[in-house]
Amino acid sequence: MDHVGMDVHKKESQLYILTDGGEIIERRIRTDPERFAAVLGARARARILLEASTDSEWVARCLEGLGHEVIVADPNFAPMYATRSRKVKTDRRDARALAEACVLGAYRPAHRLSDAQRHVRGRLGVRDALVRTRTRYISLIRALLRQHGYRVPSGSAEAFLQRVRDLPLPGRLLSVVAPLLAVMRHLNQQLAYSDTTIEHLAAQDPRVPRLRSVPGVGPVTAAAFLAAVDDAQRFHHAHQLEAYLGLVPREYSSGETQRRGAITKAGSSRTRWLLIQAAVSLLRRHPPQAEELRTWALRIAARRGRQVAVVALARRFAGILYALLRDGSVFDSHRVRPPRPMPADALVNR
Repeated sequence: MDHVGMDVHKKESQLYILTDGGEIIERRIRTDPERFAAVLGARARARILLEASTDSEWVARCLEGLGHEVIVADPNFAPMYATRSRKVKTDRRDARALAEACVLGAYRPAHRLSDAQRHVRGRLGVRDALVRTRTRYISLIRALLRQHGYRVPSGSAEAFLQRVRDLPLPGRLLSVVAPLLAVMRHLNQQLAYSDTTIEHLAAQDPRVPRLRSVPGVGPVTAAAFLAAVDDAQRFHHAHQLEAYLGLVPREYSSGETQRRGAITKAGSSRTRWLLIQAAVSLLRRHPPQAEELRTWALRIAARRGRQVAVVALARRFAGILYALLRDGSVFDSHRVRPPRPMPADALVNR
């Protein structure tokens, strides 16, 4: 079987083909299904290695449709590029390193999302963009009004427009912020539509009600967690999932010296942020079914500060949600146990 390394880019991709007979073929082709079919369609079944990227999924599916075996690899796995010189980096060298890693098996396959979760992740990405845009507009409107001595009262983002309307603004100042207010009205409508769509998609997944049984976890948080995890069985234990979501501390240790810093912030920033929001909500709302979790977090806050407690609670949420997916159960406050010490392999991202 031939082994192929493919360095995929937006416009053109680099191919490095190692044939069974020892022949080396290098080609640079357009990243286009027609060119893939023209160059690789007539070849015998080959094993093709490419690294995970924005384009990797559709490229992999296109190549699989041509009859080849395709492996999408984790680009953070250092041994995959061990044969490449660190001083010189080119697409040709990258493709060659991928082909050699394909022959040696020196790669770590990346998880490929199911179609359903890829669709949910796309919806969540659109929602994130709308939320960021609205937040930026709110900050700008607040700053413009403060320059003239007006302060918008605190409250929810959805009711921000009404709070601005309640202020006795002069006509000239109102005309300055009017374009932003008009856009925000449309943004609120689109956000409401996005939330409804995501909730509808989430309702079709039988795992979502189990995740929503956890206090503070709503449909968006549950959908984002499922889109990030997809298959809970690919994680050996909860600590690996917590590391995958970037909720474990950085560590720089050697010999007898151990240094731990802030969290790594690896993986899905969206899921991590939503878990943080769920933790903040739990600390504010006092839900009786999660009193033990809240008490545990408050003890950490008294000892280490509120920010550390919120992150610790978000990490605990990730472990609980993982257990619900793994066991097919619902949240039960009586089954919540103190967290176990983190194993040595917890920092291995899956």
